Amino acid sequence: MSMLTVYLDGIGLWSPALADFAALKAQLHGQDTPAPAVRPPAGLLPANERRRAPESVLLAVEVAGQAVQMSGYAAADLPCVFSSAYGDQLISDYMCATLAQAPTELSPTRFHNSVHNAPAGYWTIATGCHAASSAISAGRASVGAGLLEAASLCIAEQRPVLLVCSDIAGAGPLLDMSATRVSFGCALVMAPQASAHSMYRLSLSLHPHAGDQLRPAPPTGAWYEDNPISASAWPLVQNLARGAGENILAAAETLALRVVMETPA
Repeated sequence: MSMLTVYLDGIGLWSPALADFAALKAQLHGQDTPAPAVRPPAGLLPANERRRAPESVLLAVEVAGQAVQMSGYAAADLPCVFSSAYGDQLISDYMCATLAQAPTELSPTRFHNSVHNAPAGYWTIATGCHAASSAISAGRASVGAGLLEAASLCIAEQRPVLLVCSDIAGAGPLLDMSATRVSFGCALVMAPQASAHSMYRLSLSLHPHAGDQLRPAPPTGAWYEDNPISASAWPLVQNLARGAGENILAAAETLALRVVMETPA
């Protein structure tokens, strides 16, 4: 694959420890940061939708809104790629338990929210976006696969693209399988050309053999290791906060994505 070059115009981030990208930058500089809200605010959703929406939707909409606001683009104009390793694990756990014990009591609303592209649907409806949207899942390679998809779309269509990567904490037997104990989301708005909003230039290249990146790293006790999205994206978002660096992301079982970040010329 030839190298893909895109320009980063917006960044969004949320976790129970960090409210946004500015909080991460402050933390890396040794500054205290206020604790975020208990649930992602997701201010772009209408109030009624915020009350009904599951955490997976609130998280994705919150980080997407942060990134788009920083970029200066109109959300309605942006094609979007939503990536999640496991989708809404709380609803999946509820559905499995209900189907096993009382299938006639299954909630239609929860069933509606269980599909993997539910966050993309809420986002596009709330923002009036008629551009293309997709939802992908690649386990621990979800961040790399999402970045590759979004960058390829950005270059092919020659227009800015929104990427959203997020996973919420698991519950029940699914938690034992996924080991996702915290929620985390991040979002990037990338463009094919540099602009006044561009913060960084990202150069992406594919390489074989991503196995090492798919295996969990030895635990250090850090909170971000308890989520497949944050564990994968953490080196990248730290580089973004510091303003330079490169890292490797798994993009598939046998493919690694090298990401080199530089200040645009």
